[in-house]
Amino acid sequence: MTRKHNFNPGPAVLPLEVLEQARQDLTEYGSKGMSLMEMSHRSKTVERMMGETEELLKELLDLPDGYRVLFMGGGASTQFAFVPMNFLTAGKVGQYVLSGSFSEKAFQEAQVIGVANVLASGIADKWQKLPELFGFNPEAHVAYVHLTTNNTIEGTQFRNLPNTGDVPLIADMTSDMLSRRLDWTKLGLMYAGAQKNLGPAGVTVVIVREDLLKASTDARIPTIFKYATFASNDSLYNTPPVHTIYVMKLMLEWTKRKGGLVEMEQRSLERSDLLYDVIDRSGGYYEGFAERASRSRMNVTWRMRDEALARQFVCESEQAGFEGLAGHRSVGGLRASIYNALPVAACEALADFMQDFQRRNG
Repeated sequence: MTRKHNFNPGPAVLPLEVLEQARQDLTEYGSKGMSLMEMSHRSKTVERMMGETEELLKELLDLPDGYRVLFMGGGASTQFAFVPMNFLTAGKVGQYVLSGSFSEKAFQEAQVIGVANVLASGIADKWQKLPELFGFNPEAHVAYVHLTTNNTIEGTQFRNLPNTGDVPLIADMTSDMLSRRLDWTKLGLMYAGAQKNLGPAGVTVVIVREDLLKASTDARIPTIFKYATFASNDSLYNTPPVHTIYVMKLMLEWTKRKGGLVEMEQRSLERSDLLYDVIDRSGGYYEGFAERASRSRMNVTWRMRDEALARQFVCESEQAGFEGLAGHRSVGGLRASIYNALPVAACEALADFMQDFQRRNG
């Protein structure tokens, strides 16, 4: 098989060695005579694998003591509802930073459940510029501040996290978790769908500060919708996507072998610089969507002079072995998603293709 240069935004590229190991273990795991997909989630084998995956993620993130890692279903979109259900109590308000489409969806879901308002918004700048977050002090009645750290559709990313003091900062990190180092102590809770940097689709990682678990014991919340339920049962309250979590474990092991967050961060800089350099040197032929100070290291977005030319670009790129370069259906344009498992060589090849396309069609 000739593997394509996979720039899909998620489900995203996985390392070939991870896929091959998963294939090898598919029919039988650990000489147990059966697949992980067939095993009871109450078995010691599955419990051990889940625990090892949690500890490995903590190690890679260099997570301080006092945090729990939960494995949940439903994707990040389900967390849009989980967060206000657990923390948006009577008399409290959730404050949301609107920086793109998914942050808007999180905000809309919170309004269904309780009182939520907008702390800062980039909508007036058409999502091309991130809103200013520093220099504010949340008031006592604020339950939490919610932030989307990287916007996959628009191609913007917050470089640093704001300090929200005693008010918990909650972050949707679906598209940049495990790609860089951050001060995790600023966060009360972070969540991420696995299908970008962590592994295959089907499991959502939630990392929550232990003191916040006390807030999710309200008797009015259904048991299955409480973070405390997942924490007290080590993510085994109901049947988790066991095999998917195992492939995530393989992905975490691959990340560790390749140098951990330090190396992943360096690779993200190298990959994105290759593409942004072509865009910036094109003389306007390729127009970067996000303002330079707001640019993402995970999702590079750009436009061309008209959608017909963009469609031609996508068509020719597919013929040349590239996959997933069309922009999101809601905004059009072009997008290269450059997650951890994407080789730097793929971005080198795309940069060459972009320059060649301009020479032939400029």
